[in-house]
Amino acid sequence: MRVYPTFFRLAFSWMDAERAHKIGFKGIRLAHASGAGKLLQKLTAPAPSLQTAAFGVTFPSPFGLAAGFDKEGLGIEALTDLGFGHVEVGTITGQAQPGNEKPRLFRLVEDRAVINRMGFNNDGASAVAPRLKAARAALQRRYPAVRPVIGVNIGKTKVVELADAVDDYLVSARSLAPAADYLVVNVSSPNTPGLRLLQDVETLRPLLTAVGQEADRAAGRHVPLLVKIAPDLSDEDIDDVARLALDLKLDGIIATNTTIARTGLASPADQVARCGAGGLSGAPLKARSLDVLKRLKKATGDSLTLVAVGGVESAQDVQERLDAGATLVQGYTAFLYEGPFWAARINRQLAKNRRS
Repeated sequence: MRVYPTFFRLAFSWMDAERAHKIGFKGIRLAHASGAGKLLQKLTAPAPSLQTAAFGVTFPSPFGLAAGFDKEGLGIEALTDLGFGHVEVGTITGQAQPGNEKPRLFRLVEDRAVINRMGFNNDGASAVAPRLKAARAALQRRYPAVRPVIGVNIGKTKVVELADAVDDYLVSARSLAPAADYLVVNVSSPNTPGLRLLQDVETLRPLLTAVGQEADRAAGRHVPLLVKIAPDLSDEDIDDVARLALDLKLDGIIATNTTIARTGLASPADQVARCGAGGLSGAPLKARSLDVLKRLKKATGDSLTLVAVGGVESAQDVQERLDAGATLVQGYTAFLYEGPFWAARINRQLAKNRRS
């Protein structure tokens, strides 16, 4: 019998979603700080059979935590205690910023979904960089063989004009790449005005080229570079991004970010309307994100790594995406509904499936 759904209903479902997130995340960090992380690590460690190679990096499991949960690198070690094969930190911007006005995070419990318009609230690249460096060193000590992987997701500072976006991304790349196992250029959040315009391939080409060069220079090594795209792109635009990724020899594409669509929801229309603008994540995104993944796989073959995210709730969802061509899979929204042992359950089922 699973206890967490009842706990969520009693303790969190009535609470402001952002406040509940902060309380839950603080609890995870406190468990790690108390020493309980060592016990958790033994209980939740992915089976060796789940080790996965992608862009020259070995992941303990193909399943990881998507960007958005740990925006500032405050709980990387604690989150890996729970069994995630990688933790993608961010989105981080060149300058610190408070994000959008509250409230800005809303649950649609009937849909197992979330609407957010957080607006890249974070401490800025220069403040986050030392946290990443410390977390990476700690993980290397704790996992001498195959350690959990740290991804870093970077975006545009809100006050920076689109014409100056490249320089702004370079600030983040310069600071963060040395401690990153891979770097993600986020041009697909709906919550920074004008950001999605950067998905146009003519704008995206110089941005990705510059970030890739600066990341490698700052780190003194090749830092795998990926781009994260929106599910709301047309099929033609998806094909264009795939061709660009191949042309630039990117290491991968993350598909997908949140959607601005509100179709097919079970939640009452007036409740959805009250949430207002923002990106929708969770179960309703499952079908579209899978369609985008399949289209990218058809366009790119085995030439780069595809990371699937969007509507992932179970080991079956993870396996479906692996079978559709993803090398890695991420989740986030279901973590809020499933609780701290979600990743460990998924890993156990994946390992069981591989034995059968």
